[in-house]
Amino acid sequence: MMPGGQRVWLLTRFEDVREALLHPHLSSDSRNEGFPTPGRTGGPPAQTQIPGWFATLDPPEHDRYRKILMQDFTARRMKELRPRIQKVVEDCVESLAAKGSPADLVADYAVPIPSLVICELLGVPNADRAFFESRVSVLVTLSATDEERDQATTELLRYLGRMVTIKRHRPGDDLISTMLAAGELAPMEVGGAALLLLIAGQETTANNIALGAVPLMTHPEWIGDPGIVDELLRFYSVADLVPLRVAVADVEIGGQLIRAGEGVAPLVAAANYDDGRFACPHAFDPSRSAQGHVAFGHGRHKCLGQHLVRVEMELAYRVLFERLPGIRLDCAAEDLRYKDNGVLYGLAELPVRW
Repeated sequence: MMPGGQRVWLLTRFEDVREALLHPHLSSDSRNEGFPTPGRTGGPPAQTQIPGWFATLDPPEHDRYRKILMQDFTARRMKELRPRIQKVVEDCVESLAAKGSPADLVADYAVPIPSLVICELLGVPNADRAFFESRVSVLVTLSATDEERDQATTELLRYLGRMVTIKRHRPGDDLISTMLAAGELAPMEVGGAALLLLIAGQETTANNIALGAVPLMTHPEWIGDPGIVDELLRFYSVADLVPLRVAVADVEIGGQLIRAGEGVAPLVAAANYDDGRFACPHAFDPSRSAQGHVAFGHGRHKCLGQHLVRVEMELAYRVLFERLPGIRLDCAAEDLRYKDNGVLYGLAELPVRW
């Protein structure tokens, strides 16, 4: 049952979740009747109703955006961007070191890295990072009111609309310019797509970086393990509630009939803990082959920025532990406060010292 009382189908088995995320009759379009609406009393979150919010569009509309942006998120493109991302990470760790011990690794490190990276990729001035972070935090918090979400969305779209106007006259090497250059999207659609990339590129990665730092502070020898990032992604699965669906025709999944108009919640965290797919899934094991996880989703809507996230996480850990090898928790692990009021799982804060 969703927070608003809506009854939905919960899918927890790995194969059922993968099948649901691939099924053409399970729609991502939040405009369809019966679509699950977590945390909002008046319908879907306002940002999902704006032009360009392609995460909640079905093909062919969804594919129109993805085709334009895909070239900027390939593994090859991330390899080209790696020096720029590393520079951002190095600057963030130096700022952390300069601030001094103790510190909050969430606010002082995990949040700035993806925020600065996505702002750079969108062509947004770094000076406006605090503005974006404050508004995005409202949009991913389930306890925020409808009015607060609407206001945050309006302010972000107004700002991005101005950026689109600027880039139309002075294009650069950034994602907004790329979308404009394709000539297939209206300015409002470019602004909405930029808002989606901003939110997806900031909050999820910040949560992943902070959560992953906890086991690595106890086992820094894992940092160089080639499987560490995917195991962290599987183990924490921060976007469990993101891939919601609604049936637009009768569908059978796992032997159960889901009727048209019924909501579906494919729980990626549960799928990533399915012992039929991962041996001893509750054990954190960077040596396992976790690449088949569904933390990024699956199918057409699989996270566009998955390669970017992996690079950011890998560099965030390597640079942090090289620069501050003595970093450790500044509280008992059981006293850490986790986010329990948002669409995304994460740490509210991460007290550390070195």
